[in-house]
Amino acid sequence: MKKAIARLPSFDDETGNLNVIVETPQGSRIKYAYEPATGLFEMDKMLPSGMVFPFDFGFIPSTRGEDGDPLDVLVLSEAPLFAGCHVHAQMVGGLRAEQKERDQRVLRNDRLIAVPVWPTMPRPPQSIHEIDDKLLLELESFFVAYNKGEGREFTVLERMDRKEAEKIVRQSPQRAEKTKK
Repeated sequence: MKKAIARLPSFDDETGNLNVIVETPQGSRIKYAYEPATGLFEMDKMLPSGMVFPFDFGFIPSTRGEDGDPLDVLVLSEAPLFAGCHVHAQMVGGLRAEQKERDQRVLRNDRLIAVPVWPTMPRPPQSIHEIDDKLLLELESFFVAYNKGEGREFTVLERMDRKEAEKIVRQSPQRAEKTKK
């Protein structure tokens, strides 16, 4: 699995769908993290009592964000998936965000938002503007509270549309390649 995930492109060449690897399932209080050195998913931390991931949370392979990790993505699925699940998804947008670390460094740490794609699925949202504003506010609040629990300050700068989010992903492989060397 280790090599397969490492070779997976950000986008599927045939369909244009986004490739996503789920790290933490919807409803989980435990955050899992993919460990590239072993190719395994490891327990990373436990969220405070009463706090769970609102949707499946994972990463886009062959990318790297400013924080050094693959780009984060929240998959708005109707039912929980599992850690390690490869999801064919469609980007709908994201949250442009900054994260202030304990040492006061400020990093961009956007949260991209996608929906799973499968043949029998009814028409998924095409844009972040088609997602209920109340749900987006809840997602923003989750990331603020989650980071506060980690001793970091998370600030949503703005919501971004599908094109902006896809641009971030398309620019990211160059950053990933530079970091590997």
